[in-house]
Amino acid sequence: MNDEMLEILLIEDNAGDVRLIAEALGQGKTPIHLSVVGDGEAALQFLHRQGQYSSAPRPALILLDLNLPRKDGREVLAEIKRDRVLGCIPVVVLTGSEAPEDILKTYDLSANCYVSKSADPERLSRLVQATEDFWIETARLPLSHLKR
Repeated sequence: MNDEMLEILLIEDNAGDVRLIAEALGQGKTPIHLSVVGDGEAALQFLHRQGQYSSAPRPALILLDLNLPRKDGREVLAEIKRDRVLGCIPVVVLTGSEAPEDILKTYDLSANCYVSKSADPERLSRLVQATEDFWIETARLPLSHLKR
């Protein structure tokens, strides 16, 4: 990955998880800018650059909780993956659920990865760092497509 700042969108309504995830992401090798929205409707407005998010940056990676207010994470995922431009952005479902039906449903909706959050802050930090290591340092992202 180059030294250019990479945009990550975190869609999470739990302030404690936001803080822990932001701290874990801040420890990576690649400079990132983390945008955070706390509900599904705001997430879609951000991604479609609507209203207060009209100048929002296009994220290279989305971290998505499933249980969100106003619009469920599954609905957000489905809308992202149906969109011609947004559909190429990797979406990592980062949620507290370990239910097999949630895992299957999100992969059916074309999630790129499913990670169960841990209630243990140290383990959550390691999970986020491992996710960042793979998606930022190892995987190749469609950055030129996302500049639109």
